[in-house]
Amino acid sequence: MKEALLHTPEGVRDIYGEECREKQALIENLTNACRLYGYDSIQTPTMEFFDVFSKERGSVPSNELFKLFDRYGNTIVLRPDMTPSIARSCAKYYSDHILPIKLCYHGDTFINDNKYYQGRLKENTIVGAELIDDSTVEADFEIISMVIECMKSSGLEEFMVEIGSSAYVAGLINAAGLDDDAKEEIVNYMQDKNYTGVEAVLKSLNTDKEISTALASLPQLFGSVEILDRAEKIAENAESQAAIKRLRDLYKLLKITGADKYITFDLGAVSSHAYYTGIMFHAYTYGTGEPVINGGRYDKLVGQFGKDKAAIGFSVNVDRLLIALSRQGINLESEKKGALIVYHNDDQSRTVYVADQLRQQGIPACMITYSDAKNEDQYIEYALNSSLKYLILMPDLEDDFDIEKIGSVKVKLIDACQKTGQETEIEKILKGALR
Repeated sequence: MKEALLHTPEGVRDIYGEECREKQALIENLTNACRLYGYDSIQTPTMEFFDVFSKERGSVPSNELFKLFDRYGNTIVLRPDMTPSIARSCAKYYSDHILPIKLCYHGDTFINDNKYYQGRLKENTIVGAELIDDSTVEADFEIISMVIECMKSSGLEEFMVEIGSSAYVAGLINAAGLDDDAKEEIVNYMQDKNYTGVEAVLKSLNTDKEISTALASLPQLFGSVEILDRAEKIAENAESQAAIKRLRDLYKLLKITGADKYITFDLGAVSSHAYYTGIMFHAYTYGTGEPVINGGRYDKLVGQFGKDKAAIGFSVNVDRLLIALSRQGINLESEKKGALIVYHNDDQSRTVYVADQLRQQGIPACMITYSDAKNEDQYIEYALNSSLKYLILMPDLEDDFDIEKIGSVKVKLIDACQKTGQETEIEKILKGALR
């Protein structure tokens, strides 16, 4: 029974040691990338009312939610998606703002996804940003630029951002004159990349041949910017034409900063999130077959919570990105700093004082008592595993501690990273702190 308690449920796991430090460093890098663009932090609850993620919101299917009940009988869910939570909070706290709202966040999401579960986590850490109340193509450009900045900040050099448009696809489907049930059936087939099913539905409904041909050709509409020319010829309806024009305008802006080298297009892309109304995008890199960043424009979602506001945003799957970084051999361990202080029991008072002085200077200090069973290399290894840069070996003193003479006490300093016995910069800081 005790051994069973050591295991975690399917789809969740412990993260510790160096991997945990790398994850924290990655979260910090991604958050700083968002703040470079002037985005302010927001934190929403892990638990929300079920209706925040109901079918009308277009988020995650109900059968993939983790549900529980509060003491009043209300259905509560663990958030599966950050965007509806941000939309709800904006409708509540920013309804009267007359300027765009720029928010960034990080937190965990929970999806009880069993249909495709093959090692996929059910709990994922997300870092993201949302730009609310700005419907312009310049807002699209800013978000895509932030996505690229996030990828770079993680240490990646080889990656691609694939851009599509739900408006382009919606224009073709709407032009077919289908009822809501047929539209939903076609979209579901498209999400599964089942275009044989799409063709079967269109054929059974005697849909216009040109529109059927255009919908059937969507899987081939991917590639460089030149694919927009072909997409424009295939779809003659106004909605799809406007979507292509917007993509062209976006690409022109991306060329100004050289970001266009990271861009490809996929006009056949359909998201599982039905709330997208305009551009959609996914960022890919080597080491994982799934996107590490997802996002898009959702101009009608905030309005479902009270007041219409255009919006666009993205979310980084930190756990998935970590896997990609590991497989590419990119390490993001946080900088080692601080010291491990090894002391003898009869020298406790002086060591406590030394540690306190270091901490007052902003230098991490970890105290541990000396053991004859351990050698110097083992203490160095302990320091490294604790993300500490230096090892301070306090000598075994017979004299009583004299606080007035602390500044003249000699201690042995070892650079735990280089494993040398040479005195380093931390000794100067230490001596300065003990004057």
